[in-house]
Amino acid sequence: MAGPRVSIQAEDFDLSAEVARLRAGDAGVGAVVSFVGTVRDVSEGAGVSRMELEHYPGMTEKAIEAMIDAALQRFRIHAARVVHRVGPLAPGDQIVLVAVTSAHRGEAFQACEFLMDYLKTQAPFWKKEHTPDGARWVDARSADDAALQRWGIAATGNAAG
Repeated sequence: MAGPRVSIQAEDFDLSAEVARLRAGDAGVGAVVSFVGTVRDVSEGAGVSRMELEHYPGMTEKAIEAMIDAALQRFRIHAARVVHRVGPLAPGDQIVLVAVTSAHRGEAFQACEFLMDYLKTQAPFWKKEHTPDGARWVDARSADDAALQRWGIAATGNAAG
């Protein structure tokens, strides 16, 4: 894989270009699994007109690099790439990309899900939703903590859902 494993950026990303870069130069890749998260127009029953994502530069990248290292130790994968957007976003916008390569699909699916569960609960991002009733910060959800626990990891409450 050429390029960084983690990017935090305001700009949108191109799924095809990211996957091509992740696979580049590795003829042993037999599987690529990707997840793209998008902004929903409804959250907890309220309409969402926009969302703002904030992060702590440097700390967030370091935390996600550690998550990828954990995935590489836990699963037989070749590479992983995480792109997370920050700043103002509208419903339908892409927020996050997690892509994983491996020789076989099972390890790639598991590693991608592991990374996404880890991101949802441990990555230091702060999310604010704008609804007709005003803006509200989004707390981590207990369902996300439970998803992380199935990997044998307890959530530490670093991230917003």
